[in-house]
Amino acid sequence: MPIIQSVDRALKILDLFNEHNSEMKITEISKKLELNKSTTHSLLKTLKEHDYIKQDADSGKYSLGLKLLERGQFMLNSLDIREIARKYLIDLSVTTGQTTHLVILEGMYGVYIDKVEGESAVVYSRIGKRVPIHSSAVGKSLMAFRQPKDIEELLQHYDFFAQTTNTITDKQVFIDELAEVRKQGYAIDNEENEPGIFCIAVPVFNHTNHVVAAISISTTKQTITSALEQKIIDTLKQTCSEISQALGNKEIYL
Repeated sequence: MPIIQSVDRALKILDLFNEHNSEMKITEISKKLELNKSTTHSLLKTLKEHDYIKQDADSGKYSLGLKLLERGQFMLNSLDIREIARKYLIDLSVTTGQTTHLVILEGMYGVYIDKVEGESAVVYSRIGKRVPIHSSAVGKSLMAFRQPKDIEELLQHYDFFAQTTNTITDKQVFIDELAEVRKQGYAIDNEENEPGIFCIAVPVFNHTNHVVAAISISTTKQTITSALEQKIIDTLKQTCSEISQALGNKEIYL
C-alpha cells in the first residue's frame, strides 16, 4: 500500500525535534529533509494550524506544540501496564534510591513510558526518551524472550551503530547476548549506551506470557559493586515477577 507523501513528510518534520534540537528554523528543517522552502513552509503551516507545531514570534524558530503532549498523555493513560506498574516503580525507587524506568518496545527502540526519580539518582532520563535495543539493558530485555523468527525479522536491516566503545556492533554477538539474557533472566548495559553508566533491566510478562515491558535501574559504573549489582538484580526480578502476576501471568521465567 503506497504512503501519502505529504503525511510522511509532516511526520518526518515532527521526528526531527528532540532534546538536542528543540527549536529549528525553516531553513534547517528544509535542509534536513531535503525539501524546498515553499513545501516545508506549507507543511509547517498545516502542523501549526493543528497545534502540533508552534513558532516563536521573535526568533521565527519552530518547536513542538502542546497537542503532542496532549495526545501523548492520552496514550500513556490508556496503557494498563503503566497504571499497574506505578506503585511497584515507587517501591523499587525507595528501596534502591535510584530512578526506576518502565520501558516498552516501539519499532527498534525502547521508549520510556514512566519513571520514578530516586533520592540518589545520577542519570538523566525523561518520559518519551528512546534508547536503541542493541545498546541498552531494556532493549535486550524486551527482545530476548521473543520468538527467534521475530528477532530475526527485526534485526534483518538493523543498524548496530556504536554508542560507545563497549557497544555491541555485531548481529551474531547481539543474538548470543540475548541468549544469555534468557538464561539469567536479566540484561546489563555496561557502558554500552552511555559512557560511565551501568544499567540493569528485567522483563515484564503479560497473561499470555509475552514480554510487554521492561523495568530498569541505572547507576554509575564508578559506584556499582558486585553486592549492589546482585541486590538490584534480585529486587528487579522480584518486582517484575509481581507486576507480571498482576497482569495475569502464571508462568514466569525469572
